Amino acid sequence: QVQLVESGGGLVQPGGSLRLSCAASASIFSINVMGWYRQAPGKQRELVATMSSGGSTNYADSVKGRFTISRDNVKNTVYLQMNSLKPEDTAVYYCNGDIFRVGGTVLEYWGQGTQVTVSS
Repeated sequence: QVQLVESGGGLVQPGGSLRLSCAASASIFSINVMGWYRQAPGKQRELVATMSSGGSTNYADSVKGRFTISRDNVKNTVYLQMNSLKPEDTAVYYCNGDIFRVGGTVLEYWGQGTQVTVSS
Protein backbone atom coordinates (compact mmCIF):
# COMPACT_ATOMS: atom_id res chain seq x y z
CA GLN A 1 0.00 0.00 0.00
CA VAL A 2 1.09 3.53 -0.75
CA GLN A 3 0.36 6.53 1.42
CA LEU A 4 0.44 10.06 0.06
CA VAL A 5 0.58 13.13 2.25
CA GLU A 6 0.18 16.65 0.88
CA SER A 7 1.46 19.80 2.49
CA GLY A 8 2.21 23.40 1.63
CA GLY A 9 -1.26 24.81 1.13
CA GLY A 10 -2.33 28.12 2.54
CA LEU A 11 -3.58 31.62 1.85
CA VAL A 12 -1.75 33.71 -0.73
CA GLN A 13 -2.40 36.95 -2.56
CA PRO A 14 -3.09 37.04 -6.29
CA GLY A 15 0.18 36.96 -8.17
CA GLY A 16 1.90 35.14 -5.34
CA SER A 17 3.59 31.76 -5.29
CA LEU A 18 3.21 28.56 -3.36
CA ARG A 19 4.87 25.16 -3.45
CA LEU A 20 2.93 22.03 -2.64
CA SER A 21 4.62 18.81 -1.57
CA CYS A 22 3.43 15.23 -1.79
CA ALA A 23 5.39 12.72 0.24
CA ALA A 24 5.00 9.08 -0.74
CA SER A 25 5.57 6.12 1.56
CA ALA A 26 7.13 4.14 -1.29
CA SER A 27 9.69 4.84 -3.96
CA ILE A 28 8.10 7.02 -6.60
CA PHE A 29 9.85 4.86 -9.17
CA SER A 30 7.29 2.20 -8.32
CA ILE A 31 4.46 4.60 -9.11
CA ASN A 32 3.93 4.89 -12.85
CA VAL A 33 2.21 8.26 -12.81
CA MET A 34 1.99 10.87 -10.09
CA GLY A 35 0.00 14.02 -10.34
CA TRP A 36 -1.92 16.84 -8.82
CA TYR A 37 -5.66 17.36 -9.05
CA ARG A 38 -7.84 20.07 -7.61
CA GLN A 39 -11.46 20.54 -6.72
CA ALA A 40 -13.21 23.84 -6.13
CA PRO A 41 -16.60 24.08 -4.40
CA GLY A 42 -19.38 23.01 -6.73
CA LYS A 43 -16.99 21.83 -9.41
CA GLN A 44 -15.63 18.52 -10.62
CA ARG A 45 -12.19 17.42 -9.61
CA GLU A 46 -9.83 18.30 -12.43
CA LEU A 47 -6.35 17.35 -13.46
CA VAL A 48 -3.71 19.99 -12.83
CA ALA A 49 -0.44 18.27 -13.70
CA THR A 50 1.00 14.78 -14.01
CA MET A 51 4.45 13.27 -14.24
CA SER A 52 5.26 9.72 -15.28
CA SER A 53 8.08 7.69 -13.78
CA GLY A 54 9.93 8.36 -17.02
CA GLY A 55 9.69 12.10 -16.54
CA SER A 56 6.98 12.98 -19.02
CA THR A 57 4.72 15.80 -17.86
CA ASN A 58 1.25 17.00 -18.68
CA TYR A 59 -0.51 20.19 -17.61
CA ALA A 60 -3.98 21.57 -17.73
CA ASP A 61 -4.28 24.47 -20.14
CA SER A 62 -5.32 26.77 -17.32
CA VAL A 63 -2.01 26.35 -15.49
CA LYS A 64 0.50 26.02 -18.32
CA GLY A 65 3.34 28.46 -17.92
CA ARG A 66 2.47 29.09 -14.28
CA PHE A 67 2.70 25.71 -12.56
CA THR A 68 5.55 23.21 -12.62
CA ILE A 69 5.52 19.63 -11.41
CA SER A 70 8.80 18.10 -10.27
CA ARG A 71 10.12 15.29 -8.12
CA ASP A 72 12.86 14.39 -5.70
CA ASN A 73 13.52 10.68 -5.96
CA VAL A 74 15.68 10.60 -2.84
CA LYS A 75 12.92 12.10 -0.71
CA ASN A 76 10.15 10.23 -2.55
CA THR A 77 8.39 13.54 -2.94
CA VAL A 78 6.57 15.23 -5.78
CA TYR A 79 6.18 18.99 -5.86
CA LEU A 80 3.89 21.47 -7.51
CA GLN A 81 5.38 24.92 -7.84
CA MET A 82 2.60 27.43 -8.38
CA ASN A 83 3.44 30.92 -9.60
CA SER A 84 1.32 33.87 -10.65
CA LEU A 85 -1.57 32.51 -8.67
CA LYS A 86 -5.07 33.64 -9.49
CA PRO A 87 -8.28 33.56 -7.43
CA GLU A 88 -9.52 30.91 -9.86
CA ASP A 89 -6.79 28.60 -8.55
CA THR A 90 -8.53 28.42 -5.19
CA ALA A 91 -9.33 24.77 -4.49
CA VAL A 92 -8.40 21.72 -2.50
CA TYR A 93 -5.37 20.17 -4.15
CA TYR A 94 -4.95 16.41 -4.09
CA CYS A 95 -1.91 14.29 -4.78
CA ASN A 96 -2.51 11.18 -6.88
CA GLY A 97 -0.48 8.12 -7.73
CA ASP A 98 -1.30 5.42 -10.27
CA ILE A 99 0.32 2.01 -10.44
CA PHE A 100 -0.19 0.02 -13.61
CA ARG A 101 -0.13 -3.67 -12.77
CA VAL A 102 1.09 -6.34 -15.15
CA GLY A 103 -2.37 -7.90 -15.23
CA GLY A 104 -3.83 -4.69 -16.63
CA THR A 105 -5.44 -3.29 -13.52
CA VAL A 106 -4.67 0.14 -12.12
CA LEU A 107 -4.19 0.98 -8.48
CA GLU A 108 -4.98 4.54 -7.48
CA TYR A 109 -3.78 6.30 -4.36
CA TRP A 110 -4.93 9.67 -3.09
CA GLY A 111 -3.78 12.05 -0.44
CA GLN A 112 -6.11 13.85 1.94
CA GLY A 113 -5.78 17.16 0.14
CA THR A 114 -4.44 20.58 1.03
CA GLN A 115 -6.36 23.84 0.77
CA VAL A 116 -5.06 26.61 -1.46
CA THR A 117 -6.80 29.95 -1.22
CA VAL A 118 -5.86 32.86 -3.46
CA SER A 119 -7.44 36.07 -2.27
CA SER A 120 -6.65 39.70 -1.60
